[in-house]
Amino acid sequence: MKTAFLRWLLQEEAAKQKEGFYEEPKVVQEQHHTQPWWKVMCLTGVDYFSTLGYQPGIAALAAGLVAPFATIVLVLVTLFGALPMYRRVAEESPYGDGSISMLERLLSYWPSKLLVLVLIGFVATGFIITITLSAADAAAHMVENPFLKGALGGHQVAVTLVLLILLGAVFLKGFKEAIGIAVVLVLTYLALSALVVGKGLSIIAAHPELISNWTHLLSFKYVSPLAVLGAALLVFPKLALGLSGFETGVVVMPLIQGDATDTPSNPVGRIRNGKKLLTTAALIMSVFLIASSFATTLLIPADAFQPGGEANGRALAYLAHEHLGEVVGTAYDIITIAILWFAGASAMAGLLNIVPRYLPKYGMAPEWSRAHRPLVLIYMMIACLVIILFKANVDAQAAAYATGVLAMMTSAAMAVTLSARKKHQKAQTIMFSIISLIFIYTSAVTIITDPQGLYIALLFILLVLTISIASRVLRSFELRVTNVVLDESAVQLLEDFPVRPLRLVSHHPGRSSIEEYTKQEMRVRQMVHLPEEDPFIFLEVIVDDASEFNDVVEVSAKRVGRYGILVAHGSSVPNTVAALMLHLRGNGAPPQVYMRWTEESPTQLMVDFLIGGRGDVPPLTREILRRAEPDRNRRPIVHVGG
Repeated sequence: MKTAFLRWLLQEEAAKQKEGFYEEPKVVQEQHHTQPWWKVMCLTGVDYFSTLGYQPGIAALAAGLVAPFATIVLVLVTLFGALPMYRRVAEESPYGDGSISMLERLLSYWPSKLLVLVLIGFVATGFIITITLSAADAAAHMVENPFLKGALGGHQVAVTLVLLILLGAVFLKGFKEAIGIAVVLVLTYLALSALVVGKGLSIIAAHPELISNWTHLLSFKYVSPLAVLGAALLVFPKLALGLSGFETGVVVMPLIQGDATDTPSNPVGRIRNGKKLLTTAALIMSVFLIASSFATTLLIPADAFQPGGEANGRALAYLAHEHLGEVVGTAYDIITIAILWFAGASAMAGLLNIVPRYLPKYGMAPEWSRAHRPLVLIYMMIACLVIILFKANVDAQAAAYATGVLAMMTSAAMAVTLSARKKHQKAQTIMFSIISLIFIYTSAVTIITDPQGLYIALLFILLVLTISIASRVLRSFELRVTNVVLDESAVQLLEDFPVRPLRLVSHHPGRSSIEEYTKQEMRVRQMVHLPEEDPFIFLEVIVDDASEFNDVVEVSAKRVGRYGILVAHGSSVPNTVAALMLHLRGNGAPPQVYMRWTEESPTQLMVDFLIGGRGDVPPLTREILRRAEPDRNRRPIVHVGG
């Protein structure tokens, strides 16, 4: 019997949340959770816009004097690369699955599953580092605040861990009304950021010598404008953090209010409003990125951006304290801390969405992974370990964050390229191919410059693959069939065969001549001791896709001479046979199936079962039936011989 703690942990008594970050489209529609697109933009904006808390400082540290030009390159990639790419994703995947589902649909069988697992590893990297980096930067704003520096100075790791624990506690309790909080936070944060950036630009306008000094230093360091452009292109990959938020934007699409005429198969209004969300967010962020980079580069001493400097990880907050006073500066610290913490909440919600969406349906995660609380505890332990390893340093985590973000952007670019090619759209194929090359280049430069992000991503991928494969092996003996559907021909054949108990004789599909069926009847009657006077129906199982875990078994029938044959389609022969027998047993004597032993080695057969859906069918079928039906008197019978 489960304890009260286990029931709470697995949420057996918990009702559905009223509103959250990510929800299934059906649940959203049924519970009327859709919101205007601009409100949902605020929800995704807590991740996207909050990068202003650290992006200008990271840009100045990485690019120095050319930071504004590198930021312009970033904005161009955003508006003419990421934006059209994700507008296409929104059009083709409007149900909250993002670009991963596009690649899953474009590929098939095991390659699609393995690709999804690898991408989930990169997604986990991006989301975990979002949680830890946001918490670390929030802690940096607290530690550097003049009113708190005396008490918190030198304790950034401890402060970051406390923020993470609070985040975990909130999700363990249950997170509600996310959109309402996000709207208040984002609008306040953007308003105060506009005030700070506007003040900085007004100071630069009032002191034109700041611009002349900057251009003089540029001309001294770089021999020509072409050299400046080259330097900006080289350091641009280090600014890739500013591209985060697009994947979140398509994941939250089920929450977007569409038109009254929208249908589940054709949500035209939701797609249109989803594109509005992505475009508006990209335009707002582009303006802030360029303006903030220009203001911080010209107004903040280079030394202040260095690790331990007052502007490190908090460039706009530094400007707020310097030029708007401690009260406004502290207010900006508070709203920045709040939105950064909430960005961590957004990332946590993304993690809680992506694992239950994919792994359990692949049979690659325990069923308890559909519950949020165990996952929250696991993610929080990993996040705390990352914080300790990186010593809550914002700059040290930047490369790892960029690696996760760029991996997702690259996969999305490839997905839309393949989609355009499949639809024979030549111009779009060329355009998205160029965008793919840009993201491949950016990813490669980021990984070569700082491979730490790749190492972390590979650890996550290894963890995901290990858990997934182990879970798939352990769960292989589950019934794995959600429904059995008999067409008219199958129903008619069974009605014409009233003999009970129902006897089924397995037969390899493809050998469909009358001679083959006659031979199989003779073998079964001799080797499995099926009496001559006992009639039977042949059963053939065709494996459609062995990589699928849960499946619907579809059954049809045919006749060859005097023989009746049931033809079942499923993802695994033993599971399909077991499910069909349980479906056909009725209230009388349970059905019986007659099979022959196979000749291959046990190891080869087990691999064939796990990968090909076949294997040593008789004992596997019996074991699946034993687990599915504990009552021996009701359990279908497996006969085997030969």
